[in-house]
Amino acid sequence: MGLKAAVPFVGMVMAECAQVGLMILSKAAMSDGMTNFIFVLYSNALASLILLPCSFFLHRSERPPLTFPILCGFFLLGLFGWLAQIFGYAGINLSSATLGTAMLNLIPGLTFILAVAFRMEKLDWRSSSALVKSTGTIVSVAGAFIVCYYKGPPLLMAPSTSNLPHELLSQQQNWIFGGLLLAVDCVMASAWLIIQALILKKYPAELIVVFFYCFSVTILSTIVCLFMERDPGAWSLKPTVRWIAVVYSGVFGSAFQVGVSTWCLQKTGPVFVAMFKPLGIVIAAAVSIICLRDTLYLGSLVGATVIVIGFYSVMWGKAKEEKVGVDDGVRSFESSSQKVPLLQSHTEETW
Repeated sequence: MGLKAAVPFVGMVMAECAQVGLMILSKAAMSDGMTNFIFVLYSNALASLILLPCSFFLHRSERPPLTFPILCGFFLLGLFGWLAQIFGYAGINLSSATLGTAMLNLIPGLTFILAVAFRMEKLDWRSSSALVKSTGTIVSVAGAFIVCYYKGPPLLMAPSTSNLPHELLSQQQNWIFGGLLLAVDCVMASAWLIIQALILKKYPAELIVVFFYCFSVTILSTIVCLFMERDPGAWSLKPTVRWIAVVYSGVFGSAFQVGVSTWCLQKTGPVFVAMFKPLGIVIAAAVSIICLRDTLYLGSLVGATVIVIGFYSVMWGKAKEEKVGVDDGVRSFESSSQKVPLLQSHTEETW
């Protein structure tokens, strides 16, 4: 593997590690008493401060005008992003970072469903790629149900895990509810991707869009926290794990991870980026068991495997669809280039 090919590989491994690190640190902070509302507020406020100078400096020469409909679109993007973060962090707090990482693989399939529903993508049942994407979506959703409702026997258990019956029942209930919250998070994240795609068509300045998204989430979080978090202690960044989680989320969760993933996407394409998603499940499971003393259950392993199969099916169908589109474009170009000389010779003969 040459250096040019190795850089995207290393970049995606680091991006997946950053994503898993965000989930694990956020769970640690919330387990220590920090609410998901405060965590989302601080994280997005820090990300906004980082992105403000960067976005306007990088887009200083090509900055589209900000109109009222565009600002409304930014607010709508922020609303769905805020809902996704609130549901996502609440779900991770009740379940585990491993489950949260596995459920993220639902997003491509759910985005496909929403794109078809809003007529952004056509569903041709005669096409093999459409059938594969549809089947992959159904398989992914089935895997999510397995993860949520079938816990199964423990495969790897932390030494301090309790076996009291009432605690096991409470953990099972929290696991199911956490899985449902993570499923809602995936739906909101899929809707967020659809809205983002619509906004970028009208306002193609990516970093400015991300800044206004984080800024909108900060405003929404501030309003909600002022009403819901009346305890002054809830706003504290002590103990240390709280401010470490916030700084990590603002720097690595937003700027680093999104930046590296976007760069790798431009260099290698979506299939290469998608290949690394299951790696996050392995990293999350290992770190959660070692650092957070979480337990790995058979249901998580089976469900995550089914979700990954569905995820790859959707991505394979999408890649095949794009390849067919490119091939059709090449054939169209070749046929038109063959017709041009015939037209020119016919014109010369008439003259």
